[in-house]
Amino acid sequence: MISPPQPDTPYTSSLISDIVQGRFVDLDSGKLLSVPFRNIVIAWSLRGREADLVSDLELGRRLAVVSDVATHAALGQRVERALESRFEVESIVLEGPHADEGWVDTLSERTREADALIAVGSGTINDLCKLVTHRTGRPYAVFGTAASMNGYTSTTSSITLRSGLKTSLPAHAARGVFIDLEVSADAPAYLSAAGFGDSLCRSTAQVDSWLAHRLLGGVYTLTPFALQRDDETQMLAHAPGVARGDLEALAPLHRVLTLCGLGVSLTGTTHHGSMGEHQISHYIDCFAGERHPGTLHGQQVGVSSISMARLQAYFLALKEPPVVQPTVMDYPDMLRRFGPQMAPQCLEQWRQKALGAEGAAQLNTRLRDLWPDLVRECHAFMIPAETLESRLREAGGPTNAVELGLEQPFYEEAVLHAREMRNRFSVLDLLADAGLLEGLVRAGV
Repeated sequence: MISPPQPDTPYTSSLISDIVQGRFVDLDSGKLLSVPFRNIVIAWSLRGREADLVSDLELGRRLAVVSDVATHAALGQRVERALESRFEVESIVLEGPHADEGWVDTLSERTREADALIAVGSGTINDLCKLVTHRTGRPYAVFGTAASMNGYTSTTSSITLRSGLKTSLPAHAARGVFIDLEVSADAPAYLSAAGFGDSLCRSTAQVDSWLAHRLLGGVYTLTPFALQRDDETQMLAHAPGVARGDLEALAPLHRVLTLCGLGVSLTGTTHHGSMGEHQISHYIDCFAGERHPGTLHGQQVGVSSISMARLQAYFLALKEPPVVQPTVMDYPDMLRRFGPQMAPQCLEQWRQKALGAEGAAQLNTRLRDLWPDLVRECHAFMIPAETLESRLREAGGPTNAVELGLEQPFYEEAVLHAREMRNRFSVLDLLADAGLLEGLVRAGV
């Protein structure tokens, strides 16, 4: 159980407050940055404060409080009762929702009379409410119920399209994000472990982003990575407490999740929290079918981050840079694995980063010219795979495909072919175009 809080403990942190209030100076440009959030609160308890927090957001009179069966029992009922004294409240309890286009349409119809939505939940509920209100020009706020993902403060929604492809769609910010640590502590422990796993990608995403920047001229921003570093250190140090629901573990975990999400608002991209490791997780969700064990996105990202850390370490340990060849794109094989609906979409994405003969030659020149510096620069961002694995195990999360409940051959397929789904360049592309990826994956690297 969580230990009693100390008076005036700054759970939200001055850094988060500075960002929300427009006092944060961008590390890249030196300019003050602003985000579209009016309030973000991480508190020991929000009991009795719900109506005041929502009233300050100017959401309108008619509010639809959206939850699922579990989150309604955990917090939704309490929020509804608190808001009924000041608002017209409609309770919307979804049964078995999924973050897909069908449920977006369903929620849009069920909440069409509301001025604003109040999401009470985590990943699926938040993503649905965020996208519905974005598309209909209405505001929303969210009361988080678990430290399970970083989407509370992001401005994108992770949605499965009708084709079956899972992608990030443009959305908008919640006017208020409210985290009650007591509620998070009471959530099933695997949810917090999933959030912990989702947060492990900072190091692997930073290496991938830096490689794309240095080798191909891609945009790189330091700020969203740097925001997380202090709380990331605390989060990793308190990994065992995640499984126990300890305050000392949940508070920094929620801050890392919050800061990663805020990075999307500050930069307009999700690159700092979604590179090669997320492509692997998306592959699992899109193509596992009946083989999918029902694991959460964050659980999968934790495992794939460990895999990416190993592959990055191998790449950067080479004495000489590998020689890449023009990208080989086997569309018939993609069609077999992806199906006729998703294969064309993925092919279009893949083509945007695929190397032709000239591109491969230019990349090889860059690798030769930059190699010692590139290795040194990337090492500054890295956390060893062994550290990620041990901390994730302490937090109660799965650390490999078997523990996820996935068949090993399918997980290897995901690592080999995840790069084909999106146009984001990662070490998966470098190793594959150098003819090294398949051997490393089969060897268990």
